[in-house]
Amino acid sequence: MSNDQLLYSILLLPLLGAIINGILGKQFSEKIIGIIGTLMVAIPFILAVSLFTSFDKPINVHAFTMLEMDTFRLDAGFKLDSLSLWMTMIITGIGSLIHIFSIGYMHDDKGFYKFFTYLNLFIFSMLVLVLGDNYLMLFFGWEGVGICSFLLIGFHYADKVKGMENSLAARKAFIMNRIGDLGLLIACFLLLSKFGTLNYDQIGLATLLGEFEKDSLFMIAITLSLFLAAIGKSAQIPLFTWLPDAMAGPTPVSALIHAATMVTAGIYLTIRSNFLFEQAPFTQHIILYIGLATALVAAFIAMKQNDIKKVLAYSTVSQLGFMFVALGLGSYTVALFHVTTHAFFKALLFLGSGSVIHANHHEQDITKMGGLKKYMPITHLVFLIGTLAISGFPLLSGFFSKDEIFAAAFGHGYLVFGLMVLAAAMTTTYMFRMYFLVFHGEFRGDNHTEKHLHESGPLMTLPLIILAILSIVGGALNLPSFLAGESAHWMNHFLEDSTLGLSLIHPHHLADSTAIGIMVGTTLITLSIIFWAYSVYAKSNYPISKEQNFKGWAEWSSNKLYIDELYNFLFVKPTEFISARLLMLVEKNMLYDSVLRLTSGIQVGGNQVRRIQTGLLSNYLYFMILGVILFIGYSLYYFKFWNY
Repeated sequence: MSNDQLLYSILLLPLLGAIINGILGKQFSEKIIGIIGTLMVAIPFILAVSLFTSFDKPINVHAFTMLEMDTFRLDAGFKLDSLSLWMTMIITGIGSLIHIFSIGYMHDDKGFYKFFTYLNLFIFSMLVLVLGDNYLMLFFGWEGVGICSFLLIGFHYADKVKGMENSLAARKAFIMNRIGDLGLLIACFLLLSKFGTLNYDQIGLATLLGEFEKDSLFMIAITLSLFLAAIGKSAQIPLFTWLPDAMAGPTPVSALIHAATMVTAGIYLTIRSNFLFEQAPFTQHIILYIGLATALVAAFIAMKQNDIKKVLAYSTVSQLGFMFVALGLGSYTVALFHVTTHAFFKALLFLGSGSVIHANHHEQDITKMGGLKKYMPITHLVFLIGTLAISGFPLLSGFFSKDEIFAAAFGHGYLVFGLMVLAAAMTTTYMFRMYFLVFHGEFRGDNHTEKHLHESGPLMTLPLIILAILSIVGGALNLPSFLAGESAHWMNHFLEDSTLGLSLIHPHHLADSTAIGIMVGTTLITLSIIFWAYSVYAKSNYPISKEQNFKGWAEWSSNKLYIDELYNFLFVKPTEFISARLLMLVEKNMLYDSVLRLTSGIQVGGNQVRRIQTGLLSNYLYFMILGVILFIGYSLYYFKFWNY
């Protein structure tokens, strides 16, 4: 099979799975549906790995021409370089594990076949996004991911208890992402007007070889538009509130959206457009400080959340802030390294939370759990590994990827570095607060739930074990020089070799002694917080009322800094007022009344004309003869007038 055929197979198999399950799923058993859905993602992963093992240069495939004019043309094509190949392996690899987990988690759900249809369609859209060779193809995948996320977040819209909540969360995600999508559209129009193409390579070469001034108004406009798109999709301030609400969807959806697919689209867009952002240092500074603010704000909110999925959701927003800090510092490969490790441990944590929720009869309040380690030993162990990894525990995956970001921040300045360490310290705090409240102490739920607590089945625990292993060894992808010698920063070199522009960007590397000092310092902070959290939360007699009645800063944290309330006051309520009051008045007084008068007039006229239809032949003959006389008279007058 040629590389072109492999590329098309990777792209189209998830679409085929969505079509098969979507059309024939009602006739299939859950087992058949799950096998089809999973294989259509697992096979592309195997194909992607086979391409990875023999990859030496980018592969470009032209599919067809969408539009051709005198000044420009738009092609549908695909590009497989080290960046898109790496993203493809993450999407299909993590996606396969989530599909396997979903077979057990969604068992007996009435919409089982629809769920796997949407999952496959989601993977297909994400693959179009990362494999397209131009911004228009990326836009198609971008919108496809948005539609699928809407369908998956609101999947249980008919639920009598949470149906409205799910629908509102799906609508919120859809609307807030539309704001970002406008930025992507504006960027596409600007690029097309300047370069006459939307192809990455053509724009990149023109940018790298052209004489563009740094921070020109044009470059700032393009990069700010692209960053607006990234803000929406990757949930940065101010468009981040949709992501925690997206927890209304089933837990596998949360893992899919938060770990490896949708929220990383903004990171991918920025890395892919590195040659543009390097020409706009002004925009890079905005990216840096918005990422920093997002990391801090989301971590602060997560400190006192009691919904296990909400804690992980705000954690995702915070970790995305870490990635944007790296992007703002020009450390593109470092950002993708953290995307990779984050995909491992965040998918593990979300699926682990799904296992916990499943065992607790869908209870998500961590204050009503406790002592689960003796009932769920496998879930407890893998969840602990994920918690340690995201906290930056030594030698686990998150330790190395976060250290790279700390090093980049330290090279920029002490303030940014200090705030990043603070965000990481809060990460450790809220993660171990959640871990100890869930798995240690005494069970705080009802007796019925406690009697039925049990470990999840193999379909759910197997993906957890695989992700736990990846969370342990994932840091080996990009080891620092003092640990790996000449083979250090392998991932950096792999990405730079065939991704346009990255090979020309050389971020500042710290001396080994400084890097070791940062590692030791952050490790001591992490270990200190873990010890403190254990001494506070792991007690069997810990007064859980402290985690339910918040005051002071804890009240602000538990209420999400009242940001949702602020947005409701500034945007939602005025919009509802305009639509419900003002527009209704316009509709009633102008449109409705005008239409009513028009229809009444037509009705009156019709009633008058209807009287002519008497049904008497003599009347019809009379009107016919009268018409003939009038016609002849008019004709004679007309010809006589023109003869003069």
